[in-house]
Amino acid sequence: MNQPFLVVMGVTLTPWKLMGYLGVALFAGRWFVQLYYSRKLGKPVVPTVFWIMSISGSLLLLTYFTFGKNDSVGILSNLFPAGVAAYNLYLDLAHKRGRREANA
Repeated sequence: MNQPFLVVMGVTLTPWKLMGYLGVALFAGRWFVQLYYSRKLGKPVVPTVFWIMSISGSLLLLTYFTFGKNDSVGILSNLFPAGVAAYNLYLDLAHKRGRREANA
């Protein structure tokens, strides 16, 4: 997985780096999703997809930092946000389930 398959403008791409870039795109892209929903509803909101993108991005980055780079700083800096996002996703889904049951 560390064999380069593409070099673009001096940047060497390996499958591990591609996984890391995808993780960064998901983790950063969640803010654009949050901005879109907040503008749409006219108030600050955090949609469920925000937490899903947070977890997905964190897990991809954890994989990259664990196996692709073996970087303990990167591992620790993504482990905590993944746990917080997982807990917030759990709370979000439990809240929605409670509202559905109350309306039924």
